Amino acid sequence: MTAFTAPDGTELAYHLVGEGEPLLVLPGGPMRASAYLGDLGGLSSRRQLVMLDLRGTGDSGIPADPATYRVDRQAADVEALREHLGLDRVDVLAHSAGGDLAIILAARHPRRIRTLTLITARARALGVDFTEEHRREAAALRTAEPWFTTARDAYEAVWAGSATEADWDAIAPFFYGRWDTAARAHAAADVEQSNYEAADIYASDGAFDPAAARDAITALDARVLILAGELDGGPLPRVAATVAGLFPKAELAVQPGAGHFPWLDDPFRFSGTVETFLRG
Repeated sequence: MTAFTAPDGTELAYHLVGEGEPLLVLPGGPMRASAYLGDLGGLSSRRQLVMLDLRGTGDSGIPADPATYRVDRQAADVEALREHLGLDRVDVLAHSAGGDLAIILAARHPRRIRTLTLITARARALGVDFTEEHRREAAALRTAEPWFTTARDAYEAVWAGSATEADWDAIAPFFYGRWDTAARAHAAADVEQSNYEAADIYASDGAFDPAAARDAITALDARVLILAGELDGGPLPRVAATVAGLFPKAELAVQPGAGHFPWLDDPFRFSGTVETFLRG
């Protein structure tokens, strides 16, 4: 682990995994420590992953002001990390809720982004998000799974606002292409890796200005990869295609049989897709 100081004085940690040209990695959750990303399906054998623990997560410090957990305010942390690394332009990869952070960063500093890779990513920063209907559409693809009925009933409780802790646990299989031993272990680690107080603030009021962000990314010269999972509801592949259409230079890849964590479902395909894109 190595560290640097954010503009507000908070000590932030990042982890270097693998060797090669740096790839700055932003985790999702929101506000889940970067450990859940592992080595991104072996991508670390092709690039050096610079994996940031967002403030208040993992090995990073807790800020004096909890309001700085809001995603737009964390963009300054990522820009400070780029400067700390001494990189003029960076390749950025973001997962899930980290997509909002990456989009805000690209909107503010378009000349600093060389490539942008968004993995099953949210795009609330651009005014696009998934809905309950999207989740239902994706869930309907899993009716043959032995866990489907229990997970579907739990999902109904979540949508009704009456979910118990057991219900939240029961919906986990919907987020994975295969609900095997590795997926179970990955899902079980979520609680200890996540800062839920910070997560509640991450996308709070004022975090997003979609019109301004859409206007700003028209100046983004960087190539963009939007990678969606075939079985994922957040975002559905067709919603991911909408997000891709908002960038000047974007391409869409849909990984067959993948859920929200595609590097677990097919590591070789995932790392190959991303590396091929990064090579250009």
